[in-house]
Amino acid sequence: MSAERLLMNEFKALSKETWTNIELIDDNVFEWSVALIVLNPDSLYYGGYLKGRMVFPRNYPYSPPEFKFIRPLFHPNIYPDGRLCISILHQPGDDEMSGETAAERWSPVQRVETVLISVMSLLDDAEVNSPANVDAGKMLRDFPDTYKLRVTQDLETSQQDIPPGYVMPTHETAFQTKKDEGDFDMSWEDSDVESFGGSDSDMDDEEVDSDFGAADDDDDEEDEE
Repeated sequence: MSAERLLMNEFKALSKETWTNIELIDDNVFEWSVALIVLNPDSLYYGGYLKGRMVFPRNYPYSPPEFKFIRPLFHPNIYPDGRLCISILHQPGDDEMSGETAAERWSPVQRVETVLISVMSLLDDAEVNSPANVDAGKMLRDFPDTYKLRVTQDLETSQQDIPPGYVMPTHETAFQTKKDEGDFDMSWEDSDVESFGGSDSDMDDEEVDSDFGAADDDDDEEDEE
């Protein structure tokens, strides 16, 4: 399956989720506007509309996408320019320099959903030993109450990015999906075999098996006569 088709399938699926609000940038399937909505009421980031941007390589999923917050969050593992320091977005394979194993880094089996869930997990489970933002790491370690106030400020600022008319979901609707308004309706007419995990060769094999089955039925009928 081509990168473009794979990304469009992922986009359609994620468009129905309540914990993220995504759009294509300039109708380009390789560039997404992504808002993360933390639905865990125990999270420091609950209620925030955390807007970011994802850019996908042309050889996706063999190389990882890039993720960057539009409004950089004050967080130990987020650089001041909004980029993330997270293993899943690093190139595949072991890295002796960082000590990261291939299991921690990107692999072709990963998907956009995996990345976004990992980013949300990182928000409340910061790594302060080797922070991308040293000041944030020090504040979280030494002055956690002050850090929480800073996070609250970021969340209040994030409200400015909520689109007009958009209703923010709550934790009560965490596992519900958006109503399909028809924009991303996948009907049998506009679907193809590959989209559902098959291939042209699979269909050919099925047709051949069907032909053989029909021939066997004819033979059985002749035998009965």
